[in-house]
This record gives sequence, structure tokens and C-alpha cells, in this order.
Amino acid sequence: MALLRLFNSVLILNSFLLLVLPIANGDGDVMKFTDADFKEGTKQYDVLLVKFYAPWCGHCKKLAPEFEKAATKLLQNDPPIHLAEVDCTEEKKTCDEFSVSGFPTLKIFRKGELAQDYDGPRVAEGIVKYMRGQAGPSATEISTSQEFEKMLESDDVTICGFFEGDSKLKDSFLKVADTERDRFKFVWTSNKQILESNGYNDDIVAYQPKKFHNKFEPSGFKYDGNYDTDKIKEFLLHETNGLVGIRTSENRYQFDLLPMFVVYSKVDYELDPKGSNYWRNRVLMVAKDYRRKAYFAVSNKDDFSFDLDEFGLTNRKDTKPLVAARSTKGKFFMKEEFSVENLRKFVEDVINDRLEPHLKSEEPPEEQGDVKVIVAKTFQEMVTDVEKDVLIEFYAPWCGHCKALAPKYDELGKKLSGESGVVIAKMDATANDVPPPFQVQGFPTLYWIPKNRKDKPEPYSGGREVDDFIKYIAKHATEELKGYKRDGKPKKKEEL
Repeated sequence: MALLRLFNSVLILNSFLLLVLPIANGDGDVMKFTDADFKEGTKQYDVLLVKFYAPWCGHCKKLAPEFEKAATKLLQNDPPIHLAEVDCTEEKKTCDEFSVSGFPTLKIFRKGELAQDYDGPRVAEGIVKYMRGQAGPSATEISTSQEFEKMLESDDVTICGFFEGDSKLKDSFLKVADTERDRFKFVWTSNKQILESNGYNDDIVAYQPKKFHNKFEPSGFKYDGNYDTDKIKEFLLHETNGLVGIRTSENRYQFDLLPMFVVYSKVDYELDPKGSNYWRNRVLMVAKDYRRKAYFAVSNKDDFSFDLDEFGLTNRKDTKPLVAARSTKGKFFMKEEFSVENLRKFVEDVINDRLEPHLKSEEPPEEQGDVKVIVAKTFQEMVTDVEKDVLIEFYAPWCGHCKALAPKYDELGKKLSGESGVVIAKMDATANDVPPPFQVQGFPTLYWIPKNRKDKPEPYSGGREVDDFIKYIAKHATEELKGYKRDGKPKKKEEL
């Protein structure tokens, strides 16, 4: 009898686990989550990488074998690191909850909570290396004065927490370290000697690398806020790069505050630290007067040829640094030769809206077909201001998926050419600036823009066949199509 009760208990437990836990992919080691089990199923994992995908997506198909290889390898880690996936064509509630607007989208979760977007490599070895870096403690404890002095000599920006004991600020510091571990190096100490000699307790300090020390700012910046994690993150964005940050291809995502002024030169702290500091110090002379009003960085122009092309600076032959800026009003570049005085004037002109933004744009075509060709300089007129619904494709000429879509998209344009309330359009996103709020992270990217909600474009995530497009447009059109019912079926003659 006791054996029977034990058997029943095990059976009930196994049934419960089958209901709560995700079922592993039958073909491999990537787990599958559904709307029903995502919330509870993800809570058991300290770190979990989730891929949100659509079966028809070409980029998703390319990523799939790499993701599977990475999952297999990471399960051999000690402790194991898990990878999972969610099919957004089936599990729409979960994908909407996490604002998935393009495919594939990868996100990192910790104990069921979204920690951050994954922006690492998309090949197996790269995924493995990145996710191994996500495991383990995100903040290293410093136990001795020698370790602290070594930290101060580091070539990295270091965020140090000083905590004699447990506190709300310490808890928040460790939470921020978990979500921001890719951006910053975090350490903490409870060593009384270190706390007393530095005059900190229950404090967070951002330390600049020694090679960046200068007379215009301190080497460490103390956080003066409370234990609100968002405020700590805001502090990290403001202070960790100092008045003039060194912007590289690895850390460029840290420089997203506006207005941002970037000075492009031959900056190289490995080969020419003295020359690099010379130009940075010239920028510091201006930046010191604009704390929290404007943000500054220096970059190696050879590493940012894409930036120079985007700002129309590729053909400039200046021997001195080039300067470009971004603000909420657009992109700008300094026409004058670099000098402290010219930089100061340029900053004033940008922040006071005295300059016309630079717009990267092709010339509009002389004639238009059924699919309207949009360029940056006609976007406002043909998309934003036109009192029609618009379906727009952002494409790249070299993109294989775009080439495969082209004949279907042309056929769609032809079939809907008689619909006066709908525009089928496309824009080369490599040759034209894509205006906000549109985000293009892969090709092709399509948006549906209702005529009464031009400020809220909707990412198109439906099928890519002509009938799929027609069904979507017929259903979502502001006014019913002339030739199609709301379900996408052609109207009969008597219904026209």
C-alpha cells in the first residue's frame, strides 16, 4: 500500500512538472516555451537566453543550427546554461509582452525576469562565449587593499560599490550589475580599511581608467541618488565615460545620450597615447562647460568609416579631426576646420537649433510605378503626410531575402494599384536615412502605417506571400478595400 502511495505521488509530481516546465525540442537541446508555460517555466533558471522567431523568417532559419549547437555546448557547462525559443506566430501573447517587433529577437532572462536584450554574436562559438560571460557573479568582491589599488590601475571603467554590510543600495547595485554586466566592469568591497581610507560607505563610485585622468574632472564620480535601479543606470550613462568618452566599436552603444558630439581623429591609446590625449584635451576644454547639456566622445575615424559616410564626411581631406553630432532634430557635421573655438560655436549652433540637419538621401525617381519608391527627402510627403494607409518595405540591394520578395511585392503593388486608400512603398535603407520611430535591424523590414496613426507605425510580421499581404491589408485597412472583403477574398462583381 505504501509503495502504491509512493507511485501515485511520483506520478502526480511528474504530471505537474509536465504542465509547468517547457518541453525540450525533440530535435535537440533548445527548449520550447508557450504562452501557457513561459512565465512559470523561466523562473527556475538563473540565466536563460530566449530566441523569439517566426518559422518563415530567413534570418531565423540561418540562426537555428547555430543556436542549436550553442545550446548543446552550453548544457555541458558547469552549471549548465539553457537556451530556449518561442514561436511568435503561435505564442503571440508572450511576444507582445516583450515587445518583439522583428525576427529573430534574442533576450536574456534571469529567474523569469527580463534582464536585457542579447546583442552578442549569432554563431555558435560566439553565443557560447557570450553566455558563459553571463553566468556567475556579475560583480567581483575586492578583499584587500592590494586588489583595490590594482583595480585603480585598470584600463577599464570600473563601477565600485562600497558596502560595510547589507543595504538596499547594495541590493540595487547587484541587480544593476546583473543587467549591465556587458557594458561595465563591477566590483564591490566591504573591507573596512578600504572604506575608511577612501571615505566611502554605502556608496557607488565610477572610476575612470588612469590613462584618461585629466585636470578638468575627477578620476572617480560618486553616485548621489537613492537605491532606485533606474537612477543608478542613469548615473552610469552620465558618468562612466567622463566628460569626453573614448568611443570604440565595442562600446559605441554606451554613447546614446543626446545631443552627442563625436570628434573623429587618429585616436589610439595603445600606439599614440600622447597624441590621443592632445586632441581629447582640446575637446575637454569645450565639454567642461556643457555638463549634462551635451555629451562628447572621441573616436578613431578609421574604425568608424560607416559614421563618416552617414554624415557625408567620407571625402573630407582635413588633417585635423572631423566633428559630427546627433540631436533630437537630426544629424549634423562641422564644416569648419577643427579648433576649440569652432567646436564651441558648432555645439552652440546645434543645441540652439541654428543648423539644418544633414539628410542622407537618394534623388527621387522621375517616374513611379505600382510600388512607390521612397527616398529620405520624400518620406514626409509620400508616407507621413499622405492621407492613406501605407505598407513600406525597408530593403538592402544586396539582401537575398529582399530579392526573393521583390517579384511578390511588385505583384502586390499591381493587384492593389486601384485601391485609392492604400500605398505600397519601398525604400533602400542603405542609401537613405530611416526616420524615427522606424527601426530597421535586418532586411527586409516592413511596417504598416495606418493613415490616422502615422505616429504609431506597426511592424508587419505576417506571411510574405501575395495572398498573405492582401489578407493583412484587407483586415487592417482604415477603409474597406474596393476589390477585397475584410477577410481578403476578392469581391464579386455585384459587390463592387
